[in-house]
Formats: sequence, C-alpha cells, structure tokens
Amino acid sequence: MPEQDFPPPRRLARPYRPDRDDEEPPPWASMPSVRPARSDRPAVPAGRPGGHRRPEGAEGGYGGLGPQAPEPAAHRVSDPAQSELEAQWVQWQQPGDDSEEAHPPPRTRAPGGRAHAAAARRRRRWWFLLAGAVVVAAGAVLAVVLLTGGRAGPASVTPGALITTFQPGELRQVPDACHVVPGTTVQQYLPGTPKVASPLPVDGSAASACNWTVDKPPLYRLMQVNLSAYAPNGLASGNGSATRAATDAYDLALQDLQAPPKGSPAARATVQVLSGFGNQAFSALQVFHVGGAVTDVATVMVRYHNVVVTVTLNGLDHSNKGNYGPVSKTQLTAAAMAFARTAEGSLH
Repeated sequence: MPEQDFPPPRRLARPYRPDRDDEEPPPWASMPSVRPARSDRPAVPAGRPGGHRRPEGAEGGYGGLGPQAPEPAAHRVSDPAQSELEAQWVQWQQPGDDSEEAHPPPRTRAPGGRAHAAAARRRRRWWFLLAGAVVVAAGAVLAVVLLTGGRAGPASVTPGALITTFQPGELRQVPDACHVVPGTTVQQYLPGTPKVASPLPVDGSAASACNWTVDKPPLYRLMQVNLSAYAPNGLASGNGSATRAATDAYDLALQDLQAPPKGSPAARATVQVLSGFGNQAFSALQVFHVGGAVTDVATVMVRYHNVVVTVTLNGLDHSNKGNYGPVSKTQLTAAAMAFARTAEGSLH
C-alpha cells in the first residue's frame, strides 16, 4: 500500500534564555506574571491547561487519525506563564481557609460602656426602692384608716393653705339614725306604735336618716332625724376643711328659716339659739297653712365638728278632713330637743 506522508512535527518557540541567546529579548520577557483573582468557580477538570477536553474517540494527534506519538524530550519546552497558571489552578482546587470567618474578631467595648452599664443598674435599683416606699406608705395609710374607725388622725396644716384632708375630731361616717334614739325616748314622745322607715342613703355611710310616723286621730306626728358628715371642699369658706363645709350648711339652713325664699309656703320661723349643745345649735318653730290644714313644725339643728344633726317634728294642728288636733307647740319642741340630744350624743 502507498506510504502515507505525515506532516513534519511543529516546533514550539523556545523561551528566551539570556545565557543561551544573544539576540534582544522579546517585549513580553519583562512583563509581570498575571495572577487571576480567586473565585468560587468550580474546579477546572483535570486534563490539559485551559480546561479543553479532547473530543470523544480522538485518542491521538492530528485529526484523530491514530495514537499520538510522544513528543521527544528535545522538543518539550517549558512555558513560565503556563506553569504559573497551573499553580494557580491547583491553589483554587484546594479548600480555602475559613478560620477568619469561623472566628470573627472579638467585639470591642465602646468607650465608657462599663460606666453606662453601672449607671443603668443604679437607676433600676433606685426605681425598685421608690416603688417599695410607695407600697409601704399606702399600706400605712390604709392601716391608720382602719384602726381609727373612720376618725381622721392628726394632719399638719399650713396656715392659709387649703385643707384637703380630714382633721382631728372630724368623722368620715355616721351611725344608723334609726338606732341612735332609745326605745324609751320614742315611746315617751311618740305614743302608740309608730311606723319606722329608713330612706335610702344618698351619700353612703356619710349620711343616715330615719322617720317615725304616728297616724291615729286626733294624733298625727312625723319625726325625722338626719345625720350628715361633710368632707373637705374647696368651695367651702375659709380653708375648705370638712368643719368649714358643715358650718356653711348649718348657717344656710338657719338663714332659710329666718328668711324663707319668695314663693315658699313656709312662714318665717321663730328661732332660739341653744348653748352647751354641740359646737352650734338652735331651735325653730314654724306654722304651715296648706289647703285649709294647719301644721306646726319644730326644728332642732346641731353641729358637731363636721357633722350636722337635723331633727324635725310635724304635728297636724287642724285638718280639713278628719278629726286631728290640737297640738302643743311646747311639747313639739321638747320632743325634737330630746331626739336631737341622743343623736348628737352618739357621735362622741
């Protein structure tokens, strides 16, 4: 068969060596080597530099015509740039050193951080102590109120200042009006079997009222007892204390009896000031004429500190229907005085 001519092998350019060549070095001899930046790209598959693979079925050299003969040692040329790239590829395939990421640098404390932390702890401790003091003070106030049974303890008063708390001797609550008068006193001034009724309190335990009624011709009597404890009030006269509020109510009631408002069916009362009876006391007698009926009313009012006791006794002197009367005005005043004294005595 005819002999096949193979092309002559290519000769690679020799690298420049100063000790071997006298000619002028090429321009690329003095250029620095190029080092590609490390990236997370996948490792270059083993094979020829540059990652180029041979086509499948191509075992040999030129055009896959057969096995490629090894190059002679004399024709193997070492390329510095190529060797440098191979070294970089080997480095990329090795696992990276993640020690810097696994162990981040220690955090440094900002200047003055320890002082700020200590100050914050002191502030928290101060707030805890303040809250404890408030709780103890509230418990002490509650204990004083419960132990005194409604009576206010001593309180410091600044001269000329408005008083907003109960003072010594003042009462926060009053007793039940239906139980302050003994049964013997009721039978003495209200003969028979009076009906007893207690109106619903309006101000809670600070006020109490009770009514006794006798309706048996010719006797008709209606006894009313009211006890009211006043609290400090900024609208009261003077320093606004509870006693001043009760004094204002006492004075206003006395004024209305002495000079009734215009249009009132009540006549001007005959007033007598009482001494040695509470802090203030008076008695009054009025006569009402309504629809042909005549009713006599005896009133006794007593003020004890901030409590006002009001007792009124109505006696039907003449009626246009039925057989009622007559009424002794002196007996009405004496009965009202007796009920008022027992009611005021229950406050001590």
